[in-house]
Amino acid sequence: MQPRCSYRIDPTPAQRIAPAKAFGCARVVFNDALALRNQAHQNGEPFITDTDLSVRVITAAKKTPERAWLAEVSAVVLQQALADWTTAFRNFFDSLAGRRKGPKLGPPRFRSRKDTRQAIRFTKDARFAITPGGRLRLPKIRDVAVRWSRNLPAEPSSVTVIKDAAGRYFASLVVEVKSEPLPDTGGEVGIDLGLGHFAVLSDGRKIDSPRFLRRAEKKLKRLNKALSRKEKGSANRAKARLKVARQHAKVADARREFHHQLSTEIIRENQAVYVEDLAVKGLARTRQARSVHDAGWSAFTDMLEYKAKRYGRTFARVDRFFPSSKLCSVCGAVADSMPLRVREWACPCGAVHDRDINAAINVRNEGRRIVAAGRKPAPEMGGKRRRKTPVETGKTKPPARPRRRKGAVGEAGSHGSAAA
Repeated sequence: MQPRCSYRIDPTPAQRIAPAKAFGCARVVFNDALALRNQAHQNGEPFITDTDLSVRVITAAKKTPERAWLAEVSAVVLQQALADWTTAFRNFFDSLAGRRKGPKLGPPRFRSRKDTRQAIRFTKDARFAITPGGRLRLPKIRDVAVRWSRNLPAEPSSVTVIKDAAGRYFASLVVEVKSEPLPDTGGEVGIDLGLGHFAVLSDGRKIDSPRFLRRAEKKLKRLNKALSRKEKGSANRAKARLKVARQHAKVADARREFHHQLSTEIIRENQAVYVEDLAVKGLARTRQARSVHDAGWSAFTDMLEYKAKRYGRTFARVDRFFPSSKLCSVCGAVADSMPLRVREWACPCGAVHDRDINAAINVRNEGRRIVAAGRKPAPEMGGKRRRKTPVETGKTKPPARPRRRKGAVGEAGSHGSAAA
């Protein structure tokens, strides 16, 4: 495994000049490469190879008066910016050809100096190092103080210096770690994610949703109102924007810490973990969009997945169309309908179910079946194979997406929500 270990770094005011130059040079190389490739395509010229492109936008450009300042930063930073551009185009072409899973990607866009997030990357060729005093030595940036919040598990193969929207600097180091299996606990758990409770476990435990964004709404409203009153382009507007960004960073950090603590606890206590594969992008277009984003289900399930792989646990995702809420965990009967307002229901077999706990139990049972069957997809209702829709076969165009709407204050329940 090659996880990333992120640490806060504290460059001095004098040291921040060098990263700013590197951010700008990497952005210029990326934009120059994109402009050359677009121009060649429009003029019908032959395809520009990556080697020729590197010579034109880096090696030859350094010798011109207009780009002579590219020599002031590490050459590895410029090469990595060009590698990012190549990866972006490759992902775009793979998406067009159907070789890349997920939504269709657009062509790479030009980078802006106004982007709130800036990043540069150093590989081993740049000869970065960690000094005996615990500082991070970067080429042409010198030694930078690092807040070592935890020990580095292995020697890093690359480091990415990031400046986020709140003006904070981070060093993200890629390390190679081996699997560290934990003692076998024998426990299995199914997890039903939702909005009323962040997670409900199959053992009956209910974890409340912290709602970090909701709790910070009052302060964010005040800060955004102050930002809207500032003149565009002024220094006061830049200060107000930074205050808003810092408040959002606090919310994101608190949510990430909550996800890490909960996912680590679940992985340590259970040998197998099963979760439902929710359609987060679809739910983010409903009236509950703000609460869906505030919950951060995707980040949480991704943490569960990589921690299960690292610590020798079993992990599986249950298909989003599996009727976990409508299925009786005792007799296997499926209810005709289950509106979101129904929190408890009785099965004809006599069992009375808590909606969320019953769903978590069904997720656990289905996860067991998926693992036992070699991670095969869940069977369709009635044992019949689902026929592809005209949209999936390409005979008709998909319907237009619904217009995005802000989450209402009361946030009435959506119809047929997969979060139920």
